[in-house]
Amino acid sequence: MNATVRTLRPHDRQTAMDLYSACFDAPWERIWTADEFANLLASPGCFGVMLIVGDQPSGLALARVAADEAELLTLGVVPAARRRGGASRLLSTVGRRCRRRGARCIFLEVAEDNVPAQRLYEAHGFVAVGRRDNYFDRGLNGRIAAMVLRRDFHDNN
Repeated sequence: MNATVRTLRPHDRQTAMDLYSACFDAPWERIWTADEFANLLASPGCFGVMLIVGDQPSGLALARVAADEAELLTLGVVPAARRRGGASRLLSTVGRRCRRRGARCIFLEVAEDNVPAQRLYEAHGFVAVGRRDNYFDRGLNGRIAAMVLRRDFHDNN
């Protein structure tokens, strides 16, 4: 795959919103607005990266570092670019940047029914450390629990 990862900046807010909408297109998803992306990216400790495949924005990830902990806020790849290593590339980039900012670990929440994402995170060293009942809204299908995953950073990863 001819792909690169670059920093997502506040002026990318419309592209970020469009990517998010394409990545998370289920009817129950609340799409983050362009202003929400701009505000997040301008807030202390928050940063984002964008996957570019060819010349097309194809994925994004946002994270926040506070003290020595980080949180992955979102990670998504558009359907046409999935299963080609882009999500792994985004996740690895986020991990490196979190460590450079002083994080010793990173947390995330993933829906219990999102097995492909769980496999991705497990392949990157995340382990389950908790559960949040009724965390994700599934619209007419009710709510579903989130698994809380954590990855500790070590000097060699």
